[in-house]
Amino acid sequence: MAESLKGNVLLVDDDPAVAKVLGALLGQAGLSVHTATRGEEALALLSRKPIDVVVSDVRMPGMGGMELLAEVGRSWPDMPVILLTAHGTVPLAVEAMKAGAADFALKPFDREEILFSIRKALLRAQQPEVSRPVPREAGGFVGQSSAMASVQALLSRAAAGTATVLLRGESGTGKELAAKAVHDASPRHAGPFVKLHCAALPDTLLESELFGYEKGAFTGAATRKPGRVELAHGGTLFLDEIGDITPQVQVKLLRLLQEREFERLGGTQTLKVDVRFVAATHRDLETLVREGGFREDLFYRLNVVPVWLPPLRVRPEDIEPLARHFLEVHARANGRPPFTLTPDGLAALCAQPWPGNVRQLQNFIERLVVLSDGPLLTGDEVRREIERQPGIVPASLPAPASPTPVPGSLPVASPGAEGRTLESQRKETERQALMGALKSAGDNRTLAARLLGISRRTLYNKLEEYGLV
Repeated sequence: MAESLKGNVLLVDDDPAVAKVLGALLGQAGLSVHTATRGEEALALLSRKPIDVVVSDVRMPGMGGMELLAEVGRSWPDMPVILLTAHGTVPLAVEAMKAGAADFALKPFDREEILFSIRKALLRAQQPEVSRPVPREAGGFVGQSSAMASVQALLSRAAAGTATVLLRGESGTGKELAAKAVHDASPRHAGPFVKLHCAALPDTLLESELFGYEKGAFTGAATRKPGRVELAHGGTLFLDEIGDITPQVQVKLLRLLQEREFERLGGTQTLKVDVRFVAATHRDLETLVREGGFREDLFYRLNVVPVWLPPLRVRPEDIEPLARHFLEVHARANGRPPFTLTPDGLAALCAQPWPGNVRQLQNFIERLVVLSDGPLLTGDEVRREIERQPGIVPASLPAPASPTPVPGSLPVASPGAEGRTLESQRKETERQALMGALKSAGDNRTLAARLLGISRRTLYNKLEEYGLV
C-alpha cells in the first residue's frame, strides 16, 4: 500500500515470530506499534497508552482474543479490534463480528489485506466520537441511594420520548454517562451517539465542528466536512458544557432546535436532520440568562426535561458500591489480581467529601490499584494515599469568601469552625439542599422531592420547618 498510515496499533500475539514479522510490516507502513503477549498485558497497555486499533490473535494462553474483545468493548467501546487466527472457520468469524470485532483475518496473513483492514479501522476510530450502537437498559449507574434511583427512573421516562434533555450537576457527577443512558434506552439506540464538548473548542472551531463546512469555506478547508449534527442523524447529539457557547453559536443552535435545519459553513443548501438533543452543564444557566450571557429562548428550548445529578457528598451510601466497582474494573484493566477493601479502608473513603465527585473517586481508586501491593486495601493505606493528594482532604480545600450553593449540593464544614454545633451544621446543610433542589426543579415540589429522594409530605414538612414555604 503506497499511502502511509498514521496511528498507534496494539499487536497482541503470544508467537514472537508472528509479532516480529507483523510488527515490522506495520512499522514500514508508518504505524507506531506496541506489543503484548497476553490479553491481560494488552488491557494494562490500553489503560496507559493512546491506542487507535487493537490487532489480536484469537488463541493465546490465559485471556484469548474473544475474551479480550469483550473486555475492550466494555472499557473502550469505540476501540476497533481486528482478530487474527490460523484456525479460522466461518462460524468463528461470524461470532467475532457479532461480538463487535472490526474485522477478522487469517494466518498466514496477506500484507495488503491486513493493511486494508487496519486502514478501515483507523478511519472508523478517527470519526469524531461516534459510538457503536450498544443497546442497554437506561441507567448504567452504580449506586444504591434513593437519589440515584430517582435519577435513573427519570432518565428512563425521558428516554422513551424525543424531548430535549438538559442534564445539570457539578463536574464529575456522570452527566455524559446519563446522556449515553438516555440514548441507549431510547428508540434511537441503533443510531449514532455523537458528543461535542463545547468548552474544549475555540469559538470558530466549535461552529465548524457542530455544523460542518463546505470546501473553500475558510483557509485550510480543502474538502467538505460534515458536522456533528449530520453525523448524529437518526441518533442522539450530546452537547456537553452547553453554558459555554458564544451568542453567535447560540443563535444558530436555537434555529437548529426549533426547525431541525441548518447550513454548513460556507454553504447555501439548507439541510434537514432527525436528531435527538441532550445537553449538559455545570453552570447556573438561570443566572447567565439574567445577566445576558445566555439566550432565554434557547434556555427554554433546552430545559424541556431537566435532570439534576446529585453530587457524591449527598449520597454517601453510594461510595461503597462505586469503590468496589472501580476496584474490579481497574484491577482487570491493569492486569492486577482482585483487591479487597477492608472495613476501615471503606470508612476512610467514606470520610472524604470528594469535591470532584465520582470522577475523582474513580481516579483515586485507579491510583490505589496501580500503586498498592494489594490485595488488601486498609484504612492506613487509603489515608496515606489521600495525604499524597491534598485536594481530597477537607482541611486543604480553599474556603470561598462568599459561598454560593450549587443546586442540590451540600456545603463541606471547615475543620475547626467555631461556635457551630453538629446539629446547627446539619440544619444549615439540609436547608441548602432544599433550596438547591427547589431551584433545580424550577420550584416544582414534586420534582424537588424526587431529586432529594424523599416523599412530597416530607418535603413539605421540611419546607415549613425551615420557613421556605
